[in-house]
Amino acid sequence: MKRVRILPGFWHARCQVNANRAIFHQWEQLESSGCIENFRIAAGESESFRQGLFFADSDAYKWLEAASRIWASTRDPSLGVLMDDLTALIGRAQQPDGYLFTYNQIHFPGVRWRNLQVEHELYCHGHLIEAGVSHFQSTGRSDLLEIARHAAERLVADFRDKGPACTPGHEEIELALIRLHGVTPGDSAYLGLARRFIEQRGRVPRFGRLALRQWLDALGRLAAVRKAARAHAASHPGYRQPPIVPDNWAKGPGSAALRWIGGILDGTYNQQHRPVREQSAPVGHSVRFGYLQTAVAMLARESGDTAYLPAAKEAWDRMVERRMYVTGGLGSLPRLEGFGKDYELDPEYAYAETCAALASMFWNWEMAQLTGEAKYSELFEWQLYNAAGVGMGLAGNAYFYNNPLTCRGGVVRKPWYVVPCCPPNIARTWADLSRFLYSTDTGALLVHQFISSELIGETIALADDRSVRVHLKLESGLPWEGRARIEILQVDPLSAGKPAEFELRLRRPVWGGRMTVSANGSTLLDRNPARGTGTAAGSSRTACGYDPRRSVFLPVRRAWANGDVVEVRFEMPVERRTAHPRVKGHQGKVALTRGPLVYCLESIDNPGVDVLAVRLGNAPLEPAFDPDLLGGTVRIQGRARDGVPLTFVPYSLWGNRGPSQMTTWVCA
Repeated sequence: MKRVRILPGFWHARCQVNANRAIFHQWEQLESSGCIENFRIAAGESESFRQGLFFADSDAYKWLEAASRIWASTRDPSLGVLMDDLTALIGRAQQPDGYLFTYNQIHFPGVRWRNLQVEHELYCHGHLIEAGVSHFQSTGRSDLLEIARHAAERLVADFRDKGPACTPGHEEIELALIRLHGVTPGDSAYLGLARRFIEQRGRVPRFGRLALRQWLDALGRLAAVRKAARAHAASHPGYRQPPIVPDNWAKGPGSAALRWIGGILDGTYNQQHRPVREQSAPVGHSVRFGYLQTAVAMLARESGDTAYLPAAKEAWDRMVERRMYVTGGLGSLPRLEGFGKDYELDPEYAYAETCAALASMFWNWEMAQLTGEAKYSELFEWQLYNAAGVGMGLAGNAYFYNNPLTCRGGVVRKPWYVVPCCPPNIARTWADLSRFLYSTDTGALLVHQFISSELIGETIALADDRSVRVHLKLESGLPWEGRARIEILQVDPLSAGKPAEFELRLRRPVWGGRMTVSANGSTLLDRNPARGTGTAAGSSRTACGYDPRRSVFLPVRRAWANGDVVEVRFEMPVERRTAHPRVKGHQGKVALTRGPLVYCLESIDNPGVDVLAVRLGNAPLEPAFDPDLLGGTVRIQGRARDGVPLTFVPYSLWGNRGPSQMTTWVCA
């Protein structure tokens, strides 16, 4: 976080919106919806009535984590005040023994860990711990970290000897505990508890009975809360209910509810159907699946236990081949908010929750560190620009929750949701984007993402206990132009008399045409497209025609000197991608991509055209930068078979100009 700065360019602008607008908009929404007030009630400082569902605390923690990361780079005093006030409030709301879950503290005092498969106590504690770790890393202060450690000690004491029935229904605590172990390495209890939660999944006999009992009890408790809310309003004439926040709308098949119930009972909904080391297919709730796999990869990297990897790799391959949309979106079923069957990828039913894309990105990053394979960084990039990038509007104050690939109407960006998990989740990810750009291996610096940035003082370990410190700047034209320039500003061998020789590993994207790499004006690499990319991508074995597994790292090894310049050029042809024949309803349709971006037809750009029925002709598809379109973007101009002009815009930018119809898959 402190060694990498995002420099002016596409992502710098998005991060600025996040830091200057989104984070403050989200705070206003957390206040107006009652989320922050819940902590005041729990602290005994308010006599109002608790608002939101049982997991509402987590939204405040994710916001605080985002604020901490933003503050690390901006030092914004107004944000610092909000951050400090919320930290202090959380400390006052926390019970003396470390427990903090306002739903129980306010509505059911003395009740703890009652419905772990449903009520997200451990999930909320996980986000509290993550906020504490990020706050410590950003500020160097330990006040929020101590609150997080106090909560973690409570968990260690309460769950040390508990069996498989006491694993969380919504994964998150596992990766949070591993992160906490990373900043408190002398205490292995956190890592041990994370391992226990992971290893005990899928080992509950007759899990369906446990799940049904807990769901019924949770619904009964919700009914009691609603009754108490009516009584509170009746006994407090001046009480004002916070504004009703709208729910997200999603179109889905009539069987979605029954399949959701079935997933709850058989354990697939929350990955409780079998032990983790045997879970070789992506199933259930897509966010939970992503968080679990992230924790599994983190544990494997931390412990060196590679027994987790075969199932995880197989699950990733199956996800990419059969259960992922062309945008990288995950989750084909509303209600279930999760994976369907193989090749079940209806673009209109696509749930593709923003949080699911973010969870997958976290998993991909961990797998990239664990294996050094470029395919994980490739999918991270694709989801960053498309499946996750679509989640926040250009102004930072309107969001998508679910992200269909075809919309006839009804799906619009909203300032907030009754379940507002996505806005602060995307805010904390954008605020931490610099963490995902570079990594080191023995004798190598890996460039995972071509995002304009400065890497300051990164130490690379060489052979024979030698090392070198590198300071470089990367300037990128992506996603509009296929160019990147890397300048070695300073290189310092840390061993006297030894040359600063190491590899610069550059990811070769699968979305590009020819890629050339030159150093100081001399061409070093000149590669044609990897097999299966370009127009031939439609014949890929994947369901959506995009296959990140063809990406590789290209090594550039030399003795580097101050002022060395590496230039990278990518051809960025417009691709016509086709779906796998087993994906229903996609025969005769194509999806357009250029560079790392998926494109769509939006009705507002094509007046008088039925974008859901128009047939794309064979005329050349011409990309052109339009500075007045959506803040400046490359549009693709084509023609329908009847000669009518068609304008395609990046999928991630649709919905920024009000209600409209949209589709990514076009009849050809």
